[in-house]
Amino acid sequence: MLKIVYPICCGVDVHKRFIVATIAFTNDKNITSYITKRFDTYNEDLEIFKDWLLEHNCKDVCMESTGKYYIPIYNVLEDYVHVIVANPKYVKAIRGKKTDKKDSVWIADLFKHDLVPGSYIPPKPIRKLRELFRYRFKLVNNRTSERNRLQNCLTVSNIQLASVLTDMAGKSAQAIINYITTCDTFDIDYCKSLLKGSAKSKADDVIKAIVGYSISDEQSTKIDVCTKHQKNLDEHIQDVQDKIYELAKPYQKQIDHICTCPGFSKDSAIYTIDEIGVYMTAFKSAKHLCSWAGLTPQNNESAGKKKSVHISRAGVYLKPLLIECVNNAIKKKDNPYFKNKYDRIKKHRGHKRAIVAISRMMLTCVYHMLLKDEDFNPCDLDYTEIPEEVFENRKQKYIDSAIFLLQKQGFTITKDDVIYATK
Repeated sequence: MLKIVYPICCGVDVHKRFIVATIAFTNDKNITSYITKRFDTYNEDLEIFKDWLLEHNCKDVCMESTGKYYIPIYNVLEDYVHVIVANPKYVKAIRGKKTDKKDSVWIADLFKHDLVPGSYIPPKPIRKLRELFRYRFKLVNNRTSERNRLQNCLTVSNIQLASVLTDMAGKSAQAIINYITTCDTFDIDYCKSLLKGSAKSKADDVIKAIVGYSISDEQSTKIDVCTKHQKNLDEHIQDVQDKIYELAKPYQKQIDHICTCPGFSKDSAIYTIDEIGVYMTAFKSAKHLCSWAGLTPQNNESAGKKKSVHISRAGVYLKPLLIECVNNAIKKKDNPYFKNKYDRIKKHRGHKRAIVAISRMMLTCVYHMLLKDEDFNPCDLDYTEIPEEVFENRKQKYIDSAIFLLQKQGFTITKDDVIYATK
């Protein structure tokens, strides 16, 4: 018989306009009785729901994460009871025997035996950061879409700037686009004068990509709207970014720790904290965190045969961020720690699998840095390959670890025995 972990608990079936809650009471003889009640999702009714739970001495609640509809309920309950938010796939009832009441009873039955793995819900300050980060992510995607639409307009108008200039969002490209869409007569010499930096060496190719263009009225209108929309999105992204910086100030120490890891910048460190928080005790281990982020292969074996073990689709915000950090880290020549590992894995696993493997290593490093409150200092680091300034800052740690290694091998080391090499 399964053990009863929660003798008094509640299962909640969440909908947009109402919720159905069932409190399960289990006595000493393992006989369970149920009380079911329906509540609306207005704030007043949610307060009544909370009082109803406390009246029946129910301090443990489980509900499925139905879209955003569970959040108002969680906000009302989190300060008074222990709330578990479960992925719907873990509490899905049997087809053909489903009603709202049966769903809530089923959730309560699973929960009383502690068979429902709870989703990670960060504290309120981290949730605020996460909300802004994800909104910024959407705004950046919208801006990228507008840039692609603008590029389509240029292609249709026989302007092949993208074949010559590397960055179509750069100053040179934007200046030329503004000139082309506003001028009556195209001036080759003036167009060349708009080029900046390394783009000046491509002046002749730029002119070849433009000469003979023809912008129709509808394409001109689209270009104008796309350009204005991009500027508008830039302003909104900056507003959200400023607010993120403001809310991230209490976590400056943790941000500094993450920034010591190759590939991470201040922004990427903040965004990582937005997703995973700063208290790593919420995860059982670094492997659990990597699995939660969708960076580990799945277990799918039956009758001794292993089926698809691709990484899961979880971590839709964190995974792309880590992959971007990896692409930055493997290009660093001043600190090639991850680059060396990437080159070794790529030889026999390929580029994509190597990138995912390094992402998993990075997240493991972040887990231990936040858990132990320390900077990036891997045990397998080759000290000869790190910058001299970094080595000097960590010199004493390296000396202590070397002495500890010798003592572990049976040597007796005293302070007088330590000789520092001179250059």
